[in-house]
Order: sequence, then C-alpha cells, then structure tokens
Amino acid sequence: MLLLRTLLHMPELRLSLHTGEDQLDRTVTRVYGTELPDPSRYLSGGELVLSGLLWHHGPRDSETFVRSLASARVAGLAASEPESRSLPGDLVDACARHRVPLLEVPVDLSFATITERVSMELAGLSRHRRLLNVVAEGSGLPALLRAGGHELNARCWVLATTGRVVAGGELGDRDVLVKEFLQADRLPKAVRGLTLVPVSERGGSRLTSWILVVGGRVSEEAAAELASLVGLERLRAAQGRQIENRTAAPLVAAVLSGSADLESRLAAAGLESARLRVLSAVTSDQRADLAAAVLEETLPQALVTPVGDTVCAVAKADDSSPDDVREAMRVLEPGLGSSRVLVGISSPVESRGLRGAAEEATHARRLAGRRTGRTCVVAGEEIALHQLLLAGVPEELRGSLRRRLLGPVLDYDAEHGSDLAGTLKVFLDCSGSWTAAAAKLHVHVNTLRYRVGRVEELLGMDLTEFEARVDLFLALQAG
Repeated sequence: MLLLRTLLHMPELRLSLHTGEDQLDRTVTRVYGTELPDPSRYLSGGELVLSGLLWHHGPRDSETFVRSLASARVAGLAASEPESRSLPGDLVDACARHRVPLLEVPVDLSFATITERVSMELAGLSRHRRLLNVVAEGSGLPALLRAGGHELNARCWVLATTGRVVAGGELGDRDVLVKEFLQADRLPKAVRGLTLVPVSERGGSRLTSWILVVGGRVSEEAAAELASLVGLERLRAAQGRQIENRTAAPLVAAVLSGSADLESRLAAAGLESARLRVLSAVTSDQRADLAAAVLEETLPQALVTPVGDTVCAVAKADDSSPDDVREAMRVLEPGLGSSRVLVGISSPVESRGLRGAAEEATHARRLAGRRTGRTCVVAGEEIALHQLLLAGVPEELRGSLRRRLLGPVLDYDAEHGSDLAGTLKVFLDCSGSWTAAAAKLHVHVNTLRYRVGRVEELLGMDLTEFEARVDLFLALQAG
C-alpha cells in the first residue's frame, strides 16, 4: 500500500504540500497524467493525478478540474507551473474547498520521474515499469513505441488528427482511421484490425488529440497504459513547444510593426537565413485556442501565437506547402462540427519581406472566408492582385463602392427582372471581345451591343475607356 504521505518523504521527488495535510493517509493506486479540463471519465479512484496545468486559464477552469478529481475520489493532485514558478491561487483554493490534496512538483523535476518512482513502488518489475524506464531514460517516443509494441506483441503508431504520423513509421488508411476516431461514440475503438486509443486530449477536444494505433486487438487496460505513457511524452513535447513559442509573440509583433530588431529575433529562432511563409488562421466561432492547436499539429516546426481572435504563424517555406496544409485541414473536417477553419498563407519571402507577407496572409484568409467548405486554405500566390487588394477593403466599404458604381444597373435589373450586371461581367471577363462575350452568353452580337449600350446609358460611362472598365470590373468583384 502506497500512501500520499510516503511520496512526500521521498527526497528524490522533492514534493511540497499546499493543501490536504489531514488527508495524507489516502492510498495511491496508480499515476495518471492529464491536461484535460475534466478528466473524470478516465479516473477510477485512488489516482495521483499529474498535470502541467495547460488547461488552466482562470478560476473557473480550476473549479471544473478539481471538482472532477474530487468526484472521482482521486488520491491527490501533483502539479507544476513552469511559466510562473508557483501554483495559481485559485487552484490552491479549489483543492482546499473540495478536499483534494495538492502537491507542488519542482519545475526541474519531470513527471516521468514521478511516474517511474511511484509505479516502481506499486508494481515492482512490471510491464509498466519497463516502459516507464524507457520514458525516464528520455529515449523518446519512437523508442517507447518499440518497447510498447514488444510488450503488447503488436506494432504501434502515434497519429495526429491532421493525418500526420507522429511516430511509428508508415501507416496506411490514415484518413479513414482519423475519421473513425473523430466520429467514434466510444474509445478505444477497433477499426480494420487496429485499436485506436486517445492520447492526452488537449483542451478536452478530440480534434486536437493524438491517436495511439495498436496493431491487432489488445486489452483496453494495456492499451490505455501505453497511451498514458505516450501522453507523458506528448506533455514533454508540449512543454518544449511552449518554451519555443515564447519567441513567437515578440517575433510576430516585430513582423507586424516592422521593428528594427526583427533580424535579431529571427536569428534567435534559427530562422535568419531561411525563406519563410506567414500564416493567418481563424475559426468561424473565433476560437483562437483551437486555431492555434490546429496549426501546431499541422506545422510542428512553426512558431505559433494568438493575435486577437486570429492566430499567426511563421514557418520555413519548405515546411509549409499550401497543398500539405490544405490536405491536413481536409483530414480534420470530420471533427469540426459546425466550425469552419480558415487559413491564409503568404508567398515565400526573405526576412525583409515578412511584413508584406503578414498582410498577404491576412488578405488571403479573408478571401478564404468568402469561399465555401468546412476548411478553406488560400495561398497568396494562388490569387490575383486585384483580389488581394479587395480583400484588404472592409466589407461595408466594398458594398458601398459597388453600390456607388453599379447602383443604376442593379436597380434596373431588380425592376425589370433583367441581368445587365451579369452581361457586363461576362463582357469584361472576355476583355471586351464582342464575339467571345456573345458566344459565352449565347446571344447575337447585336443583342450584346444593345445590352452594353444600355449599361453605358444607365451609368453614364463609356466602356471603351480603360479606366471605366477597371472600375466596373473591381465593383463587380467586390460583390
């Protein structure tokens, strides 16, 4: 029997107690690492819960998380906060209120060390300990999957919901596996002779989870055990990513402002000599956290940071092909529900062109919003200059300009049930060619001349003038 009190007396763990001094005789049955805001469905009682508090954004989050631990009757919570180097006060208060013992983990102590030490006490030289040794040695996710496959007598992979194989080598039918995972009523799930197990769902969203794929049918307990250790590796990677992304916000601010220290910030991020792209992403329900998580999974090497309700990323051009991003977004679609994800990607640029690239990515994202589809990715090099220029004009102003230039024609069409505006668009699209436009409209050239003449009369403009054609072309595109 392992008591919480025993953990506090292990000098190598250096745990300190914040609340629950009268509850230290609780028995620890296992260790469970999580960043879910409500992990209660994965808890059976007696767990020492480990958390890096990635879910924490305020008092309400603490209340939800701790209440779920209390309802599951966990042994206690061991947490660390690398950003502030102290636990949030609202978390301490919530633990005291719900009688959940709270232990603080030193920021320089990995959760893998705690897991290994506790599991050794609980299980001796068990399978779990052998796998924990791999984690504790820092051998990485590929080594853990090989060891897990040996223990389970099955090949193992880790898959992101963008379809990216995180570790494990080639894996077929990835799109199918992701779709089955995202739409499953219950997990783990057997699919095509494989078992799909969730790994550390970020923010409680299955959409940004990892998937442990085990070849063959294995016991849910064994698969969940391996998934929990993969979750520790994911947490370690997330903490490393969090440190790397500390450079993202000031770098993006320097890009947007044209700051003189941009070059030094690029050098600090190891991007000073690379051709780069800027990406701008948003969800239709303005969930910056979801947009950021999606970009991080799609572009593991990018620097990602929220900018208001949108998310901005800077990535090496070779790592951020629009086709690759578009494919990753498409794989995600089954899990989006009613949300849309819109992404604009700049053309590749040198460092001196980053500010313009950021503006291009923003305009491309706005154009994506005017297109259809659950996900839409628009790259700057795919769109015409006039579209980029129009994308930078606010929607209300576009409508006002369209109305000012085309108002009489639009009113005439509404009153007479005609389509002079459509005729004008075809005529301009055909570069003013009477024969090409007439053929496209399936009318006689004389009929086309009459309609265009009516447009000129209504607008008081001469369509032989180049400037007039440009103005009307842009007005039609602004609609």
